[in-house]
Amino acid sequence: MSETVLSANLASPVALTGNASGDSRGLRGKPDWTDLAFFLLLSAGAAYALMFHGEAMDIYEKAILVGAVPGLAWMGWLWRPLRVLMVLSGVTALFAIWLYSGGQGLAQGDITRSETVFLLKYLISSQSAILWMCALFVLATACYWIGYVSATAAWLGSVLTWAGVYAGTTGMLVRWREGHLLGPDIGHIPVSNLYEVFVLFALITALFYLYYERRYATRALGGFVLLVISSAVVFLLWYSFTRDAFQIQPLVPALKSWWMKLHVPANFIGYGTFSLAAMVGFAYLVKENGETRSWRKLAPVFVLGAVLCAEPMVFSSKELSPTWMLYFGIGALIVGAILALRGPISRQLPSLQVLDDIMYRAIAVGFAFFTVATVLGALWAADAWGAYWQWDPKETWALIVWLNYAAWLHMRLLKGLRGSLAAYWALGGLLVTSFAFLGVNMFLSGLHSYGEL
Repeated sequence: MSETVLSANLASPVALTGNASGDSRGLRGKPDWTDLAFFLLLSAGAAYALMFHGEAMDIYEKAILVGAVPGLAWMGWLWRPLRVLMVLSGVTALFAIWLYSGGQGLAQGDITRSETVFLLKYLISSQSAILWMCALFVLATACYWIGYVSATAAWLGSVLTWAGVYAGTTGMLVRWREGHLLGPDIGHIPVSNLYEVFVLFALITALFYLYYERRYATRALGGFVLLVISSAVVFLLWYSFTRDAFQIQPLVPALKSWWMKLHVPANFIGYGTFSLAAMVGFAYLVKENGETRSWRKLAPVFVLGAVLCAEPMVFSSKELSPTWMLYFGIGALIVGAILALRGPISRQLPSLQVLDDIMYRAIAVGFAFFTVATVLGALWAADAWGAYWQWDPKETWALIVWLNYAAWLHMRLLKGLRGSLAAYWALGGLLVTSFAFLGVNMFLSGLHSYGEL
């Protein structure tokens, strides 16, 4: 593979971010007028919600809404593309809500218009937008892999990933409104069931990847990370159309709590970043063994990858599903193909030091949020069930996930954990995380059984 193609695919920091720091503004410095304008826009939106919908919120929900304003403004200052995403998704969602109202105002609406209004039916109703998200993520995955021989394809992979995040975020916002259109007791923040959190997982993982792509000025990891997102997409589509999971349902009593608005997003930031770290760990092992001719050294990587591909087949039902048997076969072939082509792939991946750094940062961020989510979950449990901890299967496996990554960070910070062991551990951690995410719901009943398959 030519050095010209290699250089084009890696892309310079200037081409991706404007400078080597990974931030298009260089050092962030003081907020400028655009940051102030964004803060005022968020404040106006929060004020509108409090003025016209405040009676539907309790004091805690109002506090969350008010607190979200400086939080989102701060995030928009840290990473400006996120600010653009929030504005575009918000405007599109408001347009969809206006279409539902038939032009009579945002407070009105008819859910049946999703079948008669063209833009709603095919583009920006929640289900349409989420389906577009799914298609865009799969196309982005293909483009990132083609990007190893075409700089244009790699660039298109980034564009499609951003488009998928935009479509999915819009879909989630519109779904929130659609629930309220179905009935006053049905509407809720769309993070309450397996369908909705799968969408959330895909969006969070994609967003963190896009941040690291920009921060480290490389698109070479896109194919690896988008594989786990595409896997989530496949599961989401299967779950949607075999179980009608996309239908908006009333909340079960235990979920009618403002704690859900904090606990679930924090939890899935953990899941998303742990998954990202696992795929970066996979890339690390490919890079490290890029020039080796011994398949014996690669056997553990292939076995671990194949086991991860087999998990949906195990979790989907108690009987073997042809869909997931096919998924397992295709997934194992993809893992094998990546290892077979490890030479040219490894030459385009970032250095081992950069891969190790991304893996560490992703796990550190995920661990912090997962810790917060676990504490919030305990407080929620005390509020809902009268006890902070009851060794429910979901709680137990959440603790196992926490201990796994606590041990990884402990070994990293105190014992200097680096290299292939850290990568294998991060990749194996995805097995533990996915069992806590799905396996518990499938095999173990408990207080969290409302999320079962």
